[in-house]
Amino acid sequence: MEISTDKLIGYIGTYTQGGSEGIYGFTLDTESGSIENISVAAKLGNPTYIAIDKNNKYLYSVVKAPNEKNLESNGVSAYTLNSSTGELKLLNYETLEGKSPCHVSIDKNSRYVFSANYHEGTLSVFPITDAGSVAMPSDIIRHTGSGPNKERQEAPHVHFASLSPDEKYLFAVDLGTDRIEAYDFDFEKGKLHHNLNLSISLKPGCGPRHLVFHPNGKFIYVITELSSEVVVLEYNPQDFNLKEIEYISTLPMDFNGDNTGAAIHISKDGRYLYTSNRGHNSIAVFSVDGETGKLQPISHHSTLGDGPRDFNIDPTGRFLIAANQNTSNIVTYSINEETGTLKHIGESINIPNPVCVKFINLQE
Repeated sequence: MEISTDKLIGYIGTYTQGGSEGIYGFTLDTESGSIENISVAAKLGNPTYIAIDKNNKYLYSVVKAPNEKNLESNGVSAYTLNSSTGELKLLNYETLEGKSPCHVSIDKNSRYVFSANYHEGTLSVFPITDAGSVAMPSDIIRHTGSGPNKERQEAPHVHFASLSPDEKYLFAVDLGTDRIEAYDFDFEKGKLHHNLNLSISLKPGCGPRHLVFHPNGKFIYVITELSSEVVVLEYNPQDFNLKEIEYISTLPMDFNGDNTGAAIHISKDGRYLYTSNRGHNSIAVFSVDGETGKLQPISHHSTLGDGPRDFNIDPTGRFLIAANQNTSNIVTYSINEETGTLKHIGESINIPNPVCVKFINLQE
């Protein structure tokens, strides 16, 4: 089915401790940048992070759901997605005892969902059935270790997990241990095997949170939560090597307040990198040297709210939408194609406790 590029369907994952009811759907007018048709797409507990398959048939979400023993449980839920209307219909969910995961991703052919669990310090692999539903995990990895920050790094805290572009390796970002753990992934068995050669320890106490690959596949950019930096890594899978290139602050030089880094995304052409700051409450913009991987700070743009936990660039590359968790609002910016800078457009829109923003995929 051909996807319209003038009205793009998107979804917002939220925390439901406040007024939120679950996953919210909306449409983005890619001519004007206006956000319209906001409604509850799926009612469920704490769907903080979501992922959409490349064919726009299924949506997968973090879920907090009751179990048979009425204990706290965590897992992944699966929905069918109508790419014309945006309607979601629950297929199923699979949960385990323990606190909810914070991140989910899927492979290109929608065979597995990978979940990262900050609270449990675990990484789980959920097989996807032919019908799009999720099965119980085929593998669960529990990290060990700690970091120097006694309040935030007393134990492992896996915050992100996703496959490399060639899908040979899965990279898990552990805020609690200041490490990026790499795993070889066996698609046939759904099993992870630790790859020590590609794993790396970062600066003690930096608290890595999320990462993104450069489109050229040569560099990895890691946002650190505790030190508010971007770590630039050179990625050489042929030699099984990750090499630190630089650490660069996400904050203006004159800012002295408290801040935690949150989200990181890169433009499709790899020319510009964006990160969010919670405290300074801004989106930082960097230019990217495609040859060296190094970054140059360009500008900071207020998110007109508090706690921009995540944001996203729409599939056309024209707009960026930021989600302020603490003030329950989302804001839209137009992206200058030549300079990478942002310009706020439209009105701030109320969405209760928003976390992540995802769009359906444009078909190539």
